[in-house]
Amino acid sequence: MSNDLTSILVHLDDDADGCARRLHTAQRLAAAQGARLDTLYAVTPSVLQNPYAFTVETGAASLLIGAEAAQRERARNVFEQARTRAGGLPEVSWHEARGEPVGAFVRRGWASDLLVLGQHDPDAAPSGAPPDFATSVLVDSGKPALVLPYVDTGAAVGDTVLVAWKPTRESARAVTAALPLLRRARQVHLIAWDEAEDSDTRTPLEIEAFLQHHDITATLHRGVRPSAGLGEMLLSQAADLQADLLVMGCYGHGRAREWVLGGVTRTVLRSMTLPVLMVH
Repeated sequence: MSNDLTSILVHLDDDADGCARRLHTAQRLAAAQGARLDTLYAVTPSVLQNPYAFTVETGAASLLIGAEAAQRERARNVFEQARTRAGGLPEVSWHEARGEPVGAFVRRGWASDLLVLGQHDPDAAPSGAPPDFATSVLVDSGKPALVLPYVDTGAAVGDTVLVAWKPTRESARAVTAALPLLRRARQVHLIAWDEAEDSDTRTPLEIEAFLQHHDITATLHRGVRPSAGLGEMLLSQAADLQADLLVMGCYGHGRAREWVLGGVTRTVLRSMTLPVLMVH
């Protein structure tokens, strides 16, 4: 995997506030990294949301098509406003997906270094994208993704970074994907959990040497893995350290055509209080 961040793809939907935050964060990242910035408006088309309306009532179908066009225009206005306000920041391009949104975004995302997604807000009005959009894109694409909370944290992304380390492929890929951000961070914290307190049985952390090889100095935090509540503990540690970015692997497996996430991944995606960079 390349250590350079040259292209960023941002998901846009019908959540105007969320789109504005994603665009603003992505513009700052692109400026810092010298990366190209693209957006893709990807929502579930009316014909897939309400197929019955297109086969029975022509009037209902016309209303749905009109509402869909209006939503798309509102998203485009958010995009144009962000581009207008971005004096000195990189140019950003607009693209629209046709058809099923997850597959469309994944296909374009395969040609990008980093995806920028939004956390699902269960209490908000429908955004046009499926509730599991971020999860599905993470797992189906296999690409690094920066997931932003639906609550505006108001903080810069990547000044203080917490890396949650586990000796797995997913965790290793997440750290490698985060290298461009880790190099620019003011502080990097590395957290790892052992199965027992006995220091003689601790697994050496080769990841420390890996980061040092990339001129990244990390403060190490080691603890004993709890029997439950690891996701909550991780978010609490991030808050204590005033971290503005969490880097971790995304764990899940397919079952009955649906993705079943690991407990920590599920907790973090549900309760995240800071941006999270994940890789499946």
